[in-house]
Amino acid sequence: MQVLEVFLADPTVERYGLDVMRATGCPSGTIYPILIRLQGIGWLQTHWEDIDPVQAGRPARRWYRLTPHGAQSARAELAAYRQRRTPRRGAVKPRPTWES
Repeated sequence: MQVLEVFLADPTVERYGLDVMRATGCPSGTIYPILIRLQGIGWLQTHWEDIDPVQAGRPARRWYRLTPHGAQSARAELAAYRQRRTPRRGAVKPRPTWES
């Protein structure tokens, strides 16, 4: 959900993996599999930046951006997630089993 929130902060902005890692606080081993899955289902479009790594002094970055379908789907998923996480008014909070 954090990855989706990062992209939805401004769906038109391209981000690279390290940028997403910094924004979420999650390690690369968590972020990159998520990015790959989101790309695989068509929520992200990607491309490699066109630089000379020697001249830039760093490797080329792979940029990610939400597709229009991805932005719409991400908003719906986040809304559903938040609704599940928000206690309903008048709902009885279940007691832990150890307090029986």
